[in-house]
Formats: sequence, structure tokens, C-alpha cells
Amino acid sequence: MADIREECGVFGIYSNEPGLDVAAAAYYGLFALQHRGQESCGIYVNDRGVPTGYKAKGLVNDVFTSEVLLGLGEGQMAIGHVRYGAAASNRARNAQPMHVNHSNGSLVVAHNGNIINAGELRRKYEMEGCIFHTTSDTEVVAYTVTRERLRSASIEEAVEKSIALLEGAYSMLLMSSQKLVACRDPLGFRPLCVGTINAGKAGEGYVIASESCALDAVGAEFLRDILPGEIVVIDSDGLRSINTYVDPARKKHLCIFEYIYFARPDSVIDGNSVHISREMAGKILAKEYPIEADVVVGVPDSGLEAAIGYSKASGIPYDIGFARNQYVGRTFTQPVQGDRANSVRIKINPIPAVVKGKRIILVDDSLVRGTTTDLVIHLLRRAGAKEIYFLIASPPYKYPCYYGTDVKSREDLVANKYGSFEEIALAIGVDSVGFLPESELDKLVRPGQGICTSCFNGEYPLRVPTEPVKSKFDQKLP
Repeated sequence: MADIREECGVFGIYSNEPGLDVAAAAYYGLFALQHRGQESCGIYVNDRGVPTGYKAKGLVNDVFTSEVLLGLGEGQMAIGHVRYGAAASNRARNAQPMHVNHSNGSLVVAHNGNIINAGELRRKYEMEGCIFHTTSDTEVVAYTVTRERLRSASIEEAVEKSIALLEGAYSMLLMSSQKLVACRDPLGFRPLCVGTINAGKAGEGYVIASESCALDAVGAEFLRDILPGEIVVIDSDGLRSINTYVDPARKKHLCIFEYIYFARPDSVIDGNSVHISREMAGKILAKEYPIEADVVVGVPDSGLEAAIGYSKASGIPYDIGFARNQYVGRTFTQPVQGDRANSVRIKINPIPAVVKGKRIILVDDSLVRGTTTDLVIHLLRRAGAKEIYFLIASPPYKYPCYYGTDVKSREDLVANKYGSFEEIALAIGVDSVGFLPESELDKLVRPGQGICTSCFNGEYPLRVPTEPVKSKFDQKLP
């Protein structure tokens, strides 16, 4: 129920065995990643060097009917993408993957994250005669890699040169006529992992995805996380790595919200179980805020594990406080605020037998703009909750994110609107509010693992963009 919005999820598969249906595998992989983006989706299949694809606005299950999947044909590799689009950029033409033809062949790109110098690169390319058709960073990436490919001996060399030009957060997949290439930015803001899948007599194939849950969905075995700065190349010779930008001494900056909110609880990211990380957040909250109450309730879905953790640590019973409509997606994927509010009303409803007359500890993953929190509290009050103590499994969100989360302004953030926790509690209608201390965030991950916490403290690991780069294009495109 958070007010933050992840950009996308990527999935790729390579097989030397023609018997493996890579289009179907991509479909199941994207279905497992649907939580990362529900605005649009797409799949491209490479059959003997020729890419065939389909993409559209909508959920994976709606866009990819059996007829559409059959129309993608057979091939040895495929890449797919699920996308969330901000209100200003939810254009059908921004759906991914993106396909570019050039004199040396073709390139298909799927990208998760945010390129902070995309505007600068775009203006440079436009002055050289390039024509852009979308407002997506991914088109800038596609042009950058294509330009370098025209002066390089291979796609992997072009990607290696492009990383030196691209600033920001990205995990991406690229498909040429013969190769599947994956790369992760040098600071590792966004997750990316690789696994193996048995493709029959020809041996093993490979699967790459934003989260390990997508590997599980296609029966692949998790191999490892792709390192920050690593380029992985998969072709008929197998898998190999290019480690030009890999620096073990460099601090990693994986977005902490992958553990707090974005990822599925059954995923393992950089060696950390998302489920265990969220439970740990709840246990920390129990230590910080020992409250006398009757029941602990989590806000579906990403507040549930933290609520369980609080219950385990405090001894206060945990119960399911909301009935959830499984057919309604995450509210953050609705680009218009009115639509998000309507989605909350039909997505969850309090269970009166659990909350009526009770002192409730309500646990959620975050409190950002508060656009849905008021309604959740109202629903609980209407159902008869006696007292509501609202605990958030993350610190106060105070600063914009420039690395792939759609929070660009400080003015709308609840933590900046009010001077104290007491004022926040009064504003949203609860008896008290508590946040996870920022000093405790390191306990959610393995010792020594670097995380990005700039949205809490304003300490950005990369330069802050000085200008909005997409607004004028968003206004012009249909």
C-alpha cells in the first residue's frame, strides 16, 4: 500500500535446445515479476537472428494470450519486461523491450532503473540527427549501445563502452542476433540474478531475472547474483563474464526498498531472504516500540512479514486484519491518484471480528506521501477499531529518489509536511506513529553489505540531476 513506485522487472532466457519454448518461459517469468510493474509488458523472441516481439499496456496474463504467444514463434532466446509508468509517461509506446535495427544487425533492450544523464545524452543524439519516439530512458540506452556497436567488434564490447557513458541505476538485458547480454550498474542499485535451466540434450540453458522468484517460476536453478558492474554474455559457448567495472572494494548501493517493499518475499537478493529481512524489521520495531495492544495486523501485502516479526518479538498475537481481493494489483501501479484510491477500496477490507473493539498495532512497509494510508485508517475505524498504533518498517521518507523509484519531490512527503511523529499521527488519524530507526537498517541485510538509503538521509551516491529531462517530451507525445 506504499506510495512509492518501482519502475520495472526484466527476464531473459537462452537455450541451445530448440525444444525449450522460450516464449512460454518468458511469459511465466514475467508473471512471477508482475508485482514490479503492471502498466505494460512485452516479450521478444530471437529465432535464428530475427527478433519477433509483442508489447502492450496491461497485465501479462491479459496481454499474452495463447494466440499472441504462438505468434512469437520458436527461438533460442527471449527477453521480457514488465513496466510501471508514472502518470506523465504511461504511454503505450514506452512499453518495453525496445527493438532497434542497425547496419550490423538488430538490438533488443529491456531495462530496470533510471539513467540520470539520459536528458543530456538525448539532446546530444538529437543534435546529431537521432529521432526519438518515446520518453523512456531505455531508448537512450538503445541508441547509446547501437552507436558503440557500429564502432565495436561485438555487442559485449559495445555494452562495455556504453557503461562508461551511462550514469545512474540500471539492471538490463540486451539481445543481439546471437547473444544474450546482461549488465548491472557499478553500484548495484537494482537486483539481477542468473540461473541454469536444463534444456535437454544440448545441455543447460541460462535464465536471467530481476528476482530469484522468476527463476523458480520456470524451474531454473539459482546460480548467483550478477555483480555490480559485471557484464554477463551468454551464447552458444555458454556463459562468460566481463569484469572491467567490477570493484570488490567499492561499496554496493542496492536500494533498501527492494527488501522493504519492491521484491516478493520468496525472493533472495544478494544473499538476503526478503522474507527474513522484513521479519527482522518487525522485530526491531517491537524492541523500539513496546506497546500494550490486543492484536498485530499487517497491511497487505508487504506489511505482513514485518507484522509477523513484531508479533514474534512482542508476544502479542498476530491476526489477518484485512480480507484481500486477489484480483486487484498493487495500488501504486495506478498512475492517477483517484484510480489508486478506488483500488484500495476494492483491494482490501477490514475483518470486523479481528479489529472491532481491539487495540491494534498496524504495521506497514512505508509512509511516503500518505495518499492511501488515510483510507486504510478510515476503514479500520469504521470497522470498530478501538485504538490504532501505526508502525512503519522503514525510516521517515524525506528525500527524492533519482535511481528508479518514482518519488521526485520533497513537498508531498509526509515526513516533511509535519514536524514530529505526534503531528503525523494526528494528521492520519492514529493514536501514535513509529518508524524504523535509520541506524537499524543494516540489520536487514548481511553484515557489510552496502545499501542505498538516500531517500531517508539525502546522502546520494551519485550526482543529483539538475533538471527534469522528460516533461516536455511527455507533453508532446500521444
